[in-house]
Amino acid sequence: MERLFGLNQLDYFRSSLDERSLAGVEQAVKKIIDTKKHGGKVMVVTGSGPNIHEGVTTLIAELIRVGIVDAVSTSSAVIAHEMAGALDRVFRVDARALGMDMQKMPRGDVFEFTCMKENELEALKKEMPLDEDLLKRGASLPKQNEIIKAAGNMAYPMGLRTEKLAHEVLALARMYGLPFETVAGWGCDEHTMLGAAAKKNIPVLVTIPQLVGGGAVGMSIGDSIPISERSMRISRMLASCDVIIESAVALTQEIHDGPFECYTGHGIWAWWSGQKTYNLRDKSLIRIDLDENLRRAVELSKTVQEAIDKGLPKTKAAKIPFRMEMSAFARHEGSIPIVGDIGKVWPLIAHEVSKGLGIQLEFLSASQDTPEGAAMREWIAEEIKFLDREKMLKH
Repeated sequence: MERLFGLNQLDYFRSSLDERSLAGVEQAVKKIIDTKKHGGKVMVVTGSGPNIHEGVTTLIAELIRVGIVDAVSTSSAVIAHEMAGALDRVFRVDARALGMDMQKMPRGDVFEFTCMKENELEALKKEMPLDEDLLKRGASLPKQNEIIKAAGNMAYPMGLRTEKLAHEVLALARMYGLPFETVAGWGCDEHTMLGAAAKKNIPVLVTIPQLVGGGAVGMSIGDSIPISERSMRISRMLASCDVIIESAVALTQEIHDGPFECYTGHGIWAWWSGQKTYNLRDKSLIRIDLDENLRRAVELSKTVQEAIDKGLPKTKAAKIPFRMEMSAFARHEGSIPIVGDIGKVWPLIAHEVSKGLGIQLEFLSASQDTPEGAAMREWIAEEIKFLDREKMLKH
């Protein structure tokens, strides 16, 4: 099956962007190509949901495979979804008809079941007891709807399986003194960021503000290594990379205002104390986001800096809603804001960068609001498998 889903949609994706965003894409592509040609490294910082749904995390996995992306930080929710196969198909039934405790049901009074093949269910039975009666009763009820969604979330049994598996991964991580993400990656599908990174031996780490999410996975990630160690590991990733691409992510202050960063952050006292620090001064920050205020903040960089110099609130000076991470991004000389849908911007960047480097991609994502994007989501749900526990343990 053709996996270059967005290839015939590139002109449409370009037409969806305004002139300034198109210029930002061109600038970003040139910066990434130049960086890779000179032996530099590229890091991606992803947020949660949209990056999974738009196939961006699957595309990043492909960019890891071909050597374009060298490090990733992400959210605990993304880790949970990748452990369950990125996207999966579920069906919903009336929770009351199923006999569930309605006080514990989510909004909408529905209960979800993962659509699974018999061999997949048999594999799960080797790991955990399955409620056969619940599965039979669910299958006998009318389906309210059947959808593709972020994998391993609220549906039985994959949601519960991911929760239980998190504790086992945590035990292994503590045993070997490794981050949860590293151990989980050993068993993940190679079309996930975790699996691709494990094969290439490059780091994937959850950012500190994004530890909350993914249920037991998020808590287990947080418990696997201390916060201070996570901060230092992330700082080393950032120090080693020349270009940082941020994709639909909020709360990135541990990058822009972190404890070990000395240009826009708070690293001066870590340096003063003799700890190892890093510097964003000569790096490039590319941010793909739908928030027009991000670009506005860059345009007002002089105003923002003047407010900081005078010790005044940045929000009042700029007169725009000011997210925490905008401060350093707005003031950094190497910032490139791209205001647009990540589902359309990422395939453009990936295609142009790979073409400029003479690299052949085997997967190219497409925006989910296109027929190609819908086909892509079907492919991901069908082809990307949930974490292979035996493979993880064998590693």
